This record gives sequence, C-alpha cells and structure tokens, in this order.
Amino acid sequence: MKKLINKYRKKDKAPLPTRITSETIDQHREHILAGGRKFKYPIQYARHKLVINAILISVAAIIIALVVGWWQLYPAQNTSNFMYHVTKVIPVPVAYIDGQPVLYSDYLMKYLSSIHYLERKEQLNVKTDDGKRQVEYVKQKSMEYVLENAYASKLASTYNVSVSNTELDNYLISQRQSSAGEISEQTNNAVILDYYGWTPDEYRYMVGKELLRQKVSYAMDKDAKNYADIIKSDLIKTPTTVFKELATSISKSYGIKATYGLSGWVPKTNQDGGLAQAASKLKKSEISPIIKSTTGEGYFIIRLVDINSSQVNYEYINVPLTAFSKSFKSIEKNNKIIKFISIPTDNSL
Repeated sequence: MKKLINKYRKKDKAPLPTRITSETIDQHREHILAGGRKFKYPIQYARHKLVINAILISVAAIIIALVVGWWQLYPAQNTSNFMYHVTKVIPVPVAYIDGQPVLYSDYLMKYLSSIHYLERKEQLNVKTDDGKRQVEYVKQKSMEYVLENAYASKLASTYNVSVSNTELDNYLISQRQSSAGEISEQTNNAVILDYYGWTPDEYRYMVGKELLRQKVSYAMDKDAKNYADIIKSDLIKTPTTVFKELATSISKSYGIKATYGLSGWVPKTNQDGGLAQAASKLKKSEISPIIKSTTGEGYFIIRLVDINSSQVNYEYINVPLTAFSKSFKSIEKNNKIIKFISIPTDNSL
C-alpha cells in the first residue's frame, strides 16, 4: 500500500514539460488552475466572516448617523439648510399637538424663510444682540405657525374638509393679479424666491397648508356665520343703516368684535381677500352678500361707496373667526402640546 502511495506522489511531483504540445497542454492547464485555487478557497471559506463584518460596520455607521442627527436637531437645534433637506427626506417631528405630529421640515421651512426675508430685505445681522433677539422671536412665531397648521390638519378630517388641487391652482392664479394685469408665473416664482427663499413647490405646499387652516376655521365657526346672517338680515330690512353704528350695536348685543372699516380708493384687483373684486361688481350704495375672506379674516359685508374705471371705494363690517383660536388655546392650556426643542416664550424675549 505504501509503495502505491509513494508511486502516485512521485508521479505528482514529476517535472512539468518545458514545451507546450497537444500532448502536454492538459498538464500545463492543470498547473495554472492549481495555482489559482490556493487564492480562491481561503476567501471562499472566509466569506461569511466578511458579510458579518460588513453588516456590523453598516449597523454601527447607521447608529452613529442617527445619534449625530438627533443631537444636531434637538439639543443643538441646527437650523441650517442642510438639516432642513435632511428632515425633508426623514420626516421627524419637532412637536406633537393633541397627538398630531408637527414635522421638523415644516418648522425649518417657515423659520428659514423668515430669516431669509429679514436678512435680505431688512438687513438683519443675526450676530448682534438685537439680531439674536429677533431670531428667538422668529423661532417662536415659526413654531406657533406650524403648530396651528398641524392642528388644522388634525381637525380637517373631523369637519370633512380638504383643499383640492383645483382650489389651490385658482388661489395661486388670483395671487398673481395686479392693476397692470396678471403677473407671469416665472416672475411670481422669482419674487417668492427673492423674498422668502422658497421654490415653487415649497410655496405651493405652504399655501396649501394655510388654505386648509382657513377652511377648517370657517367650518368650525358656526357662531361667526350666524352673526353675519343677523347683520345681513338687518341690512335687508333697513338698507340705509349706518354700517359703523350697526357694527357697534351687534358687538354690544352679542358680545362679539364686529368691526367697521372704510377701504378708501383701492385697485379693483387689490389683494384684500376678495373684497375689492366683490365691490367692483356692485352699484353705488349697493350691499353685497356675505363674503368669506380668502385671507381667513372672517365674514364681510360691504357697501360700495364709489367706483371708477380702475378703483373702488367701499365700507365694510367684519365678523372675525374665533372658534379655531379658542380651540387652539384650550389645547395649550390643557398641556396637549409636546415640543422637542426649547422655544422661548413672549416673556423671555
């Protein structure tokens, strides 16, 4: 048996022919392949270790990235454009209001826009003491703004309210109207970018949030609509009633803050919530139907004082919306708002 084994060993160690011929080509091929196998097999056997190590390194990198991101957003309150874009990709909350998450990206979008305007148009220097105070105030107002929008989103399902793309498109078109005609979409986008630092998509997103809050405010404020109906009914009975006296009388009788105002001469395309446009369709001394302001200021009834080819002059009674703000304050009072970052209050500014 040993002789047989030795015979094969000697056969394996036989020298490789120096010349490659048709008879020796198989030996040369096997010699080359055998040289490569010694590199292949060790890696093949260690492959599972490489996979495990890669997974562990990836998990560790993700954990470190999450910890650094958490620290930058919450303890450090990094408000850079980079962190804003990070929060757009990863929808983390900056607060909760009555169980509704408030997106950090919404907060940063509003905050950065306000700072952009102050720096570009008001020459604010954020490094001065006054600049730092204004920055703290902007943080407070930005937080309040996004909290209200998030609360409106929560109430929207309750009141079966939504904003369609058509409504949003029509509103955006109306905002481009001026006394010189309609401003082009490109020009309007350039103005928005210059003043607020928003792209068209960001502006559209924010306008949609505001319109939803307005629709929710109207849907939940039944009292304001009832008071507006009472005022309209009185005016139908006595069309010559003095607007200012009627506003004062209604306010005292029902304990509301119905206000009187006079527009003076304004363009028919004046951006006043649709009042000038409604006035342009009236005759002198004619009283309008109840108007829902597109700026969310409540219900208006107007009387046309005078009109010419391009301008109108009207007086009005306004019944403001109060139900949403009262509900929001109730949420605050009952400690149903959880903020994950420290925001100064009015008293600390």
